[in-house]
Amino acid sequence: MAVAPAAAPAAAQPSRDAPRACGPHPALSRSVHHLVAHDRIAGAAVLVTGAGPDAPCARWTATDGTAELRTGRPMNTTDRLRVGSVTKTFTATVVLQLAAERRLSLDAPVERYLPGLIRGGAYDGRRITVRQLLQHTSGLPDYLDAPEWQHIERLRYRHFEPRRLIARALRLPRPEHAWHYATTNYLVAGLIVREVTGHSPEAEISRRIIAPLGLRDTYWPGDEIRVRGPHSHSYFTADDGRRVDGTAWNTTFGGVGGALVSTPADLTRFARALLTGRLLPAPQRAEMRRTVAADPDRLWPGARYGLGLISSPLSCGGSWWGHAGTVPGGHRALVATGPDGRAVAVALNEVPATLQAEQDFLDVVDQALCESPSAERTPA
Repeated sequence: MAVAPAAAPAAAQPSRDAPRACGPHPALSRSVHHLVAHDRIAGAAVLVTGAGPDAPCARWTATDGTAELRTGRPMNTTDRLRVGSVTKTFTATVVLQLAAERRLSLDAPVERYLPGLIRGGAYDGRRITVRQLLQHTSGLPDYLDAPEWQHIERLRYRHFEPRRLIARALRLPRPEHAWHYATTNYLVAGLIVREVTGHSPEAEISRRIIAPLGLRDTYWPGDEIRVRGPHSHSYFTADDGRRVDGTAWNTTFGGVGGALVSTPADLTRFARALLTGRLLPAPQRAEMRRTVAADPDRLWPGARYGLGLISSPLSCGGSWWGHAGTVPGGHRALVATGPDGRAVAVALNEVPATLQAEQDFLDVVDQALCESPSAERTPA
């Protein structure tokens, strides 16, 4: 069946919140426009912040397509969106803060904190460490690989509890590879945070990260199926080939591995704070950056994974550090910092449908972090 076309302008237009102090960034604008015009993503928005107050260009944006197909409202960089697995970096940061406070050990077994949770069959919590959870080297399967999740839209309004999702994962076959991306790992890590602190992991993340950084547009939706405040709608392709609005969704299935709502500005603020030492002491930041090779079939070629942090090579040299996220309703997010301290957040309201479209999405990140920032002033 025909897919409804995205309402896209002839060329990427500067968003209404684009700063006047920055000149044009044509390579970034072209790559964003390509996602909409060629890959048929409904809408794309990119926010880039410079390396500091002395950077020649402090902040710039590129947007294309529509935030809501019904009204044709253009995409922008201030709307909230569901950020999916970018949530994992928040969770890993709190676990590392607790390690810095000597309230837990990264190399302690899960069994020490959650006795009996992982026992039986192919899995043993006495042989899985906290570090392995954060690094996806625990050998645990992903509950999202269970057969019932193949038609995830049928589950979109259901509430899920972490322990039941973990129990479902433990009934699945053991993964074939040593590195296996699984949200299961982060649900277990969240239960460890609860056990160590006496508070929910969501409350600890809010207290330790969201509130101190002033991330006013970042929140836990719980069972709310709608996104509060201004937000982009999200879209997915149903089984019958129709493009469907997937904005209303219960994301308790993701928990502390994928449920956060945020904005590009909040994500770049978080990334800069994390990687410049505001949230973690130097030893824990170093632990976060100790990576292993990731399975390219579950991330992409060249990607490496640390503790809640992805490293990916840049065409201009060096690597970016950050995380990507996807939710089944259609939002796709990524936040990263480059070698010079520049930060980028990308928001899509439709998940790339092909390998080439996914590569085009990553090319946007590369352009944002590699294109020379212009100090030219645009006309007022």
